Amino acid sequence: MANILIVEDEKAMQDIIADYMRKGGHACFTADDGIDALVTLKNHPMDLMILDVMMPHLDGFSVCKMAREMSNMPIIMLTAKGAEDDKLKGYDYGADDYMTKPFSPKVLLAKVNALLRRSSPSSAAEAITAGKIMLHHSAHKVYLDGQEITLTHKEYELLSFLMANPGQIFSREQLLNRVWDYDFEGTTRTVDTHIKTLRQKLGDEGRHIVTLIRSGYKFEVVV
Repeated sequence: MANILIVEDEKAMQDIIADYMRKGGHACFTADDGIDALVTLKNHPMDLMILDVMMPHLDGFSVCKMAREMSNMPIIMLTAKGAEDDKLKGYDYGADDYMTKPFSPKVLLAKVNALLRRSSPSSAAEAITAGKIMLHHSAHKVYLDGQEITLTHKEYELLSFLMANPGQIFSREQLLNRVWDYDFEGTTRTVDTHIKTLRQKLGDEGRHIVTLIRSGYKFEVVV
């Protein structure tokens, strides 16, 4: 399941897209305009964004450009314009794909799934490494300087998520949403506890997990 942001000012179209994405097994966030989209991106890391071009307050091209400064997630742009120049502009601003209205929601879902497969850490590489840490996706194991270390499921998921998004800052609430899921009823102290135990198990390599006061955590590749 992926978190998808749908940015579309036409409510009927927004509902249709969201319905197909949910049928495809994804969680959906929606925004009615570009400003709302940027606020959502700031507070909730997304796996992919479906972005309309013609919107009030801030057009899709501007949103795409600003979103690219915040995330490397795939972006699919939607527009009623079919001109080649508009598509080239979208790609130049960082879009990964383009669909011209009217379009088939089934084709859109297929494009979404294809982009998610290509952008997922497990498809990009069998293992992620940083310093003396090596995380194997398929084996669900972590090695420290060649020696396997024992992590709980959530410790592994937390480390995997942070390593897959190096340099990105995540608040405690965002980590709860992404690693523990949105229906988790605990507190943000759960994140602090897991970070503490992760650092202990990683020893000196725990320095890769950086605390930012009043902001959260990030995984930094330290040389």
